[in-house]
Amino acid sequence: MDRTKKEELCSRLAAVGQEHVLAFWDELQPPMRQRLAGQIMNLDLAQIGALFQAATAPENWADLARRAMAPTAFRLHDKQRAFSAEQANDRGQAGLESGRVGVILVAGGQGTRLGVDHPKGMFSIGPVSGASLFQILLEKIVARARSCGMRIPLYLMTSPATHDETVAYLRANENFGLAQDDLKIFCQGTMPAVDAQTGRLLLAEKDQLALSPDGHGGMLQALAAHGCLSDIHQRGLRHLFYCQIDNPLVEMCDPVFLGFHLLSNSELSTQVVAKRTLRDKVGNVVSIDGKLRIIEYSDLNLLSDEIVERRAPDGSPIFWAGNTAIHVFEAAFLERMAHIGTALPFHVAKKAVSYLDRAGELVEPQRPNAIKFERFIFDLLPIARQAIVVEVDESQAFAPVKNAPGDPRDTPESVQAQMIALHTSWLRAAGCEVAPGTAVEIGPLFAQSAQEVAERVRPGLVVTQPRFFC
Repeated sequence: MDRTKKEELCSRLAAVGQEHVLAFWDELQPPMRQRLAGQIMNLDLAQIGALFQAATAPENWADLARRAMAPTAFRLHDKQRAFSAEQANDRGQAGLESGRVGVILVAGGQGTRLGVDHPKGMFSIGPVSGASLFQILLEKIVARARSCGMRIPLYLMTSPATHDETVAYLRANENFGLAQDDLKIFCQGTMPAVDAQTGRLLLAEKDQLALSPDGHGGMLQALAAHGCLSDIHQRGLRHLFYCQIDNPLVEMCDPVFLGFHLLSNSELSTQVVAKRTLRDKVGNVVSIDGKLRIIEYSDLNLLSDEIVERRAPDGSPIFWAGNTAIHVFEAAFLERMAHIGTALPFHVAKKAVSYLDRAGELVEPQRPNAIKFERFIFDLLPIARQAIVVEVDESQAFAPVKNAPGDPRDTPESVQAQMIALHTSWLRAAGCEVAPGTAVEIGPLFAQSAQEVAERVRPGLVVTQPRFFC
């Protein structure tokens, strides 16, 4: 049986020049052979070859950036927009109260850059409570569901590296109040890394290919593969609020954002912030040939100041809109796109990837040696009907924790400082006094806005010691 399997694999691999991945086959025990064979059989080898060939001809971002225009957007201080924030809030609240809204939370990342060997969602970020990212975001869903009187199901995407630990962690914490029936945890797919010079598949172990998650765009196929799209359809959900695990300030199912989406009959809406500098490390939402697109900061920052500093006729910058990775999708749109295998293209990333050499010794490169392939969910923007852009205040809604202490921004310290500043402003707006330098934190189950804080605390309250309102 093993001999037949080896011959089958050899034939399959030799056709595309990848038979080297069986170099250690004869050393492997049956379970190890089974694992490697399964990984190989799951590969679309022709696709990988085509992707490698395409990687040598990357997209011309300079040309695209020159053609880019600032996106039309619902801006914070624009008094000429078609709908007011009040109208949007009312429409969004009605949408939530209809019970047709769910949440997609992308949580496949590990906390390696933060110095922890666990899923990033388990990272402790509460400045007073020590609450994890998972706790804060799941409690925000629970709080929103309570306020609108409807269940809000959560579709939580993990990766192979985080799935089991995430499941165990949430189970041990009773999903932080979210009903088990309203939590669907599904795992995204993987793609193999290939040698950047030759396109040869890399081995991480003698019985394992070097695999990595296929990007947040992998959500599309994973939703279908794990039955989540069917569940969404059966529940009658029509709108899906999407966010990533690293932002504890996300306003979960923000009714204003949802309302603009509904009033505009949009299939895909994107939340943005005004960039602090033109070379901020956030994706850039632009309009190219009348379609919304995102140019990643890593691509834009390779371009000249002449391109990056382009201005519109009114003097405003073209590249002002920073992507927050917060969206609202029409469920029908996602379902339609999931059945189009080519809806999302693969992007190329050159990374340092450890691999086994011909002698079976582990090589740990210090420089990028490999190509990884990822899909990005925002590539649905130019396909969507009536896609819109909505600006939010960064200080109130966007504080991603990405970097280890010592970096200039997006660190645990900077995120906690932003959380404290926001919650202090809510308390002071309610007539409370917070001593300078005092850490305060408002738990999602206590309040999610300044208005809710005002309903729950007495005016004149004085806070002089760190305090968690829960």
